[in-house]
Amino acid sequence: MTTVSAEEAVRCVRSGDRVFLHGGAATPLALVRALAARAGELRDVELVHLHTEGEYPLVAPGMAASFRANALFLGANLRDAVGRGDADYVPAFLSEMPALFRDGVLPLDVAFVHCSPPDRHGFCSLGCSVDVARAAVDAARLVVAQVNPRMPRSHGDGVVHASRFAAMVAVADELPTMAPPALGPVEHSIGRHVAALVEDGATLQMGIGAIPDAVLAALRTHKDLGVHTEMFADGVLDLVARGVVTGRRKVVHPGKVVAGFAMGTRAVYDFLDDNPQVAMLDIAYVNDPQVIRRNPKVVAINSAIEIDLTGQVCADSIGTRMVSGVGGQMDFLRGAALSPGGKPVVALPSTTSKGVSRITALLNPGAGVVTTRAHVHWVVTEHGAVDLRGKNLRQRAVALIGIADPAHREGLARAARERFGRLP
Repeated sequence: MTTVSAEEAVRCVRSGDRVFLHGGAATPLALVRALAARAGELRDVELVHLHTEGEYPLVAPGMAASFRANALFLGANLRDAVGRGDADYVPAFLSEMPALFRDGVLPLDVAFVHCSPPDRHGFCSLGCSVDVARAAVDAARLVVAQVNPRMPRSHGDGVVHASRFAAMVAVADELPTMAPPALGPVEHSIGRHVAALVEDGATLQMGIGAIPDAVLAALRTHKDLGVHTEMFADGVLDLVARGVVTGRRKVVHPGKVVAGFAMGTRAVYDFLDDNPQVAMLDIAYVNDPQVIRRNPKVVAINSAIEIDLTGQVCADSIGTRMVSGVGGQMDFLRGAALSPGGKPVVALPSTTSKGVSRITALLNPGAGVVTTRAHVHWVVTEHGAVDLRGKNLRQRAVALIGIADPAHREGLARAARERFGRLP
């Protein structure tokens, strides 16, 4: 198939269409810009995607009559639009999102994806972001590909023949990158507490950010760890290079790093490129708790914005303000809980940057409960780790107060006594 310009490729979009955008580091920015240039002639185009990277002109002020994002997960470039009512958010478990496309709950007219160039057999790769994109390619009426030699050719479910594409647009752009965050004493302390829960031979799920990186940095003396995770970043590469991550004791895909998407520095994309040690798979499979539980000793490490004294976890909003999404937290916490010897972990600093306690008597008004109190087992802050499994509400309150910031413990204890009466 011959390539066309981005401007010509996006001519297939009509007013009223629902358009899927590839997300993360695979955001097809050339197609996004070309579509934005058609704002004057298009109306009511719905955009469905996970979090996207880079500029997002389709949701800029004044574009609402032409385009409206209906996001499955929010990135920083969409929060303001959702906050002012110019974009929407769909709460859903990450494991169930592909079925929204495949089952016709959200029928797709067009899918914009970002892939590697065709190989000698005509096959491209969705590269660093297979996740829900595989389902979008399968379900969309038309698929337009932004083709980029800088996109890694990953192994797994992201292989797509060029004949599937209605149009191809050639670019040679660097992928969006994310530098590893700086780690301070709080993150290192949390990392050590979580690492102490990880046994040799465990299978890890972790996200991106300072706390996952701190945990990975604290695992350098462990042995035969495996990785089965919705996403990974640079911290995994170091453990693979050190021989800590081998996957030898995994039951599902032994020896392989399994993920749905990846994002980090260029080193992450180079690690992915034509690497048979990594399987990038459909997120409906990766995040299926019934798949996750088959590996022994799964340690799922997830973050939170706040957690109340009964164990309810808010991870997607600050009060009523949406900042991220449900994502895969429940998928992996439940899968880890069902895994033989597994440990679901919620890890968070005890306070915000302004000194407000993240362990709270009550969640902020409007805060969403992403993970219920019944699903929470281990909770970790820089002050320690507690297991809420089997604990009643009074016992949970005491345990969580014990890992709260010392400056807030007295106030939390007073609130707990007012709610529960005498504490154990």
